[in-house]
Amino acid sequence: MNLKKWMLAALAMVMIVSNAGCKNSAAADPFPASGAVAGWQKTTDTRAFAAKDLWQYIDGDSEQYIQSGVVSTSTSEYKYQDKLEAVVDIYTMSASDGAQTMLRKGKTNEAKTVALGDEGLQYAQSVYFRKGRYLVKIVAYEASAATPQTLLALAHGVEAHL
Repeated sequence: MNLKKWMLAALAMVMIVSNAGCKNSAAADPFPASGAVAGWQKTTDTRAFAAKDLWQYIDGDSEQYIQSGVVSTSTSEYKYQDKLEAVVDIYTMSASDGAQTMLRKGKTNEAKTVALGDEGLQYAQSVYFRKGRYLVKIVAYEASAATPQTLLALAHGVEAHL
């Protein structure tokens, strides 16, 4: 084997080995791109907040997330067929029990259990779920008869990227 072929083979092996350790490269950006979920368009750039800066996004509630082990929070806004606007928040926790604690802490009697991630809850204008160490909150700004189903579709799109 000549040197050029050997170097190409070695480079290919390095790339395979380096990618083998990546559980899911999509997790680097868990927000679905515009059109990835039927009817949904991403309308803002993703903003990220380290735990120490979370108060800038959710002033007043940040302490409970910090106590539950939040590492960072990312957020982006979406629009469904120019009719429904929603915000997607993804809280990356240090461990899955922190995501479980925060999901259950916010649960009310109006919650309906949905098959989403490790555990999912749906309300009239929102969907919350946890998957591993991630806690996802999707909240619509308005409600209609179609809101629960359209939010659930977006939630499944986010889930697929985690």
